[in-house]
Amino acid sequence: MTTPAPAHEIHAEWVHIQYNESAKFTETYGFSGNQGAVNLEGLRLRPKGVESKTLLVFMHPTSTLQLLPVPRAMVQAGAHVLCAASRYVKNDVALIMEKVLLDLGAYIRHAKAQWGYEKIVLVGWSGGGSLAVFYQSQAEAPSITHTPAGDPVDVRGAGLIPADAIVYQAAHLSRAELLLEAIDPSVRDELNPDDRDVELDIYDPANPNQPPYSPEFIARYRSAQRARMDRITAWVKGTLAELKRRDTGEMERGFVVHRTLADPRFVDPALDPNDRRPNWCYMGNPETVNTGPVGLARFSTLRSWLSQWSTDDTHAHGAACAAHIRVPLLAIENSADDAVPQPHTRRLYDAAGSKDKTFHVIQGATHYYAGQPELLAEATSLIYGWLADRGIRVLP
Repeated sequence: MTTPAPAHEIHAEWVHIQYNESAKFTETYGFSGNQGAVNLEGLRLRPKGVESKTLLVFMHPTSTLQLLPVPRAMVQAGAHVLCAASRYVKNDVALIMEKVLLDLGAYIRHAKAQWGYEKIVLVGWSGGGSLAVFYQSQAEAPSITHTPAGDPVDVRGAGLIPADAIVYQAAHLSRAELLLEAIDPSVRDELNPDDRDVELDIYDPANPNQPPYSPEFIARYRSAQRARMDRITAWVKGTLAELKRRDTGEMERGFVVHRTLADPRFVDPALDPNDRRPNWCYMGNPETVNTGPVGLARFSTLRSWLSQWSTDDTHAHGAACAAHIRVPLLAIENSADDAVPQPHTRRLYDAAGSKDKTFHVIQGATHYYAGQPELLAEATSLIYGWLADRGIRVLP
């Protein structure tokens, strides 16, 4: 295994990418899209004085990653890294996954044409994992011409450039599948979050079902989660159809989804067991997150729900997309991950169409490697060694 060099000083370079796009209406606040162009911002991080022909690209649909430990550790060990922000940076209310692909494609095209990189590696950490395989599947075999809401989006004709390898690190299968497993099924009235079925409220001490949960309760719970998702999706589609029928200037609508972080795994460690901390999740106390402003899909638009949250409609299912990729794949599971459900990484790995694929578990690692520098170094060394074994030279 290749051992990363001692820590390099990081040189940060602000990156601005602009490309033309025409749309019926603007879904993002600011100048990104409302002047006939999309404007993107990112950071290229390089070890000072070190050249490379390989670029590791980190992108999350809605978050920025340059301050997180994973990409910075890569640079300190000698790699060139691009932390690419989509047009929906830090706000996923109106996010359209198909448009995020176009944004990622613009960065990769710039990296090849303007910076001269010969090899591109997509490092899909956390929410970037399903995005990476979604992008690669469409870059290898483009097919999408419309969003799930029926709006034109020319992914097929965008000329997306395939990456040379994918690292799927501590990543979930998709935003839709993560929400399906986390949404609170106790909510009976979408307009009144206090109207709840006590027997399905895992945070209510009056609930007669308490950990460790019986298989019968979990089956009922999962079925109720699916039913709630289906109700929301049916309302979304009906409302969108009504707006289209009216044919006025009103084209979109925002709404609130209450109580969206109630995966019973977070309170019962016997479910899909790993080394995670009980009654805790990557955003803190799960009961607090369930009702707080940072909960999954808390605020959404009709089109965004169909594109990123609806399990029946999203194009971005990680396993389905992975079945169409052919480049080498490294899938890394963190054994103490407190964000990504334990089965997700293995399911993605099993579904991947790549003939060259590797599965690895980092024992004891949490989602963010917080306070775990030795495990972060293990992950970094693993990635560099795996790439080197495939002729993709990252280290100087």
